[in-house]
Amino acid sequence: MKQNMLQGWRLAFRHLNLVILLFLYQLLWGFLVYRTIDDTVSPLLRRFPASAPTEQAVQSFLAEAQFQLFKTDLITPYLWLLGGLFLARMLLTPLFNAGLLYSLHHQYDRGEGTRILEGIRKTWKPIMLLYWISSALMLAPAWWFLPKWIDALRHGLSPAFLSAVAPGAAVWLLWIALVHLLFLSMQFGAVSGEGVFPALWRSVRRFLPYAAISLLMWGIVALLGLAITSMSMIWAGLFALIVHQGYPLVQTLLRVWTIASQYNCLKADNSP
Repeated sequence: MKQNMLQGWRLAFRHLNLVILLFLYQLLWGFLVYRTIDDTVSPLLRRFPASAPTEQAVQSFLAEAQFQLFKTDLITPYLWLLGGLFLARMLLTPLFNAGLLYSLHHQYDRGEGTRILEGIRKTWKPIMLLYWISSALMLAPAWWFLPKWIDALRHGLSPAFLSAVAPGAAVWLLWIALVHLLFLSMQFGAVSGEGVFPALWRSVRRFLPYAAISLLMWGIVALLGLAITSMSMIWAGLFALIVHQGYPLVQTLLRVWTIASQYNCLKADNSP
């Protein structure tokens, strides 16, 4: 596992150009989504009773907000904009994945340089198809869980609501992780020319080390994010602000490191 992580770090460091591009992509995406939501919610929040709101005033505010959201066309242009943004993300993200995975594979053929554009040009179709299928499978449990959770939410936030939501949320999270790992291995097979099903079978045979290194890397990302957030809240200052604003770049580097480590764990010459 240590060797896979070290080799994954070397591969990630060679792709700093893509790391910076992904960071800018995530930054632009987050800004656009934030502005869209802010432009929708802020006009409603301005009507919230400011000074000592009574229960009746709060109920009137909620009723008015619900009316404007569901009975008028206030939110319609923003829904179209959000839909367009998500469609753009569904189209662009597989392109970045194709370039990264192809370049990672061919680092063993050519030790220097990256082959990101070549990877996009040659493998974008299978990667995009696999990405769409995996996204649909990840979202599929919402068909069962969301109606039950919405029904439970009508009784208010309470321990009973949390006990009703927690088991389904845990199962859904495990399902997302499983689908992600299996389809990522199939994407590795698509860019290597090996084929998606042989690569899938290899990931099943090596699932324990594959899952272990994935969980370890995800844990590193989560702990580092928690540390940065805690530092920003406790140790206020210019340095903490700089670290907090720069963390998305570090997070992107960690993401590429994770994928490179996973690929190194599954590549053919590591198979038993």
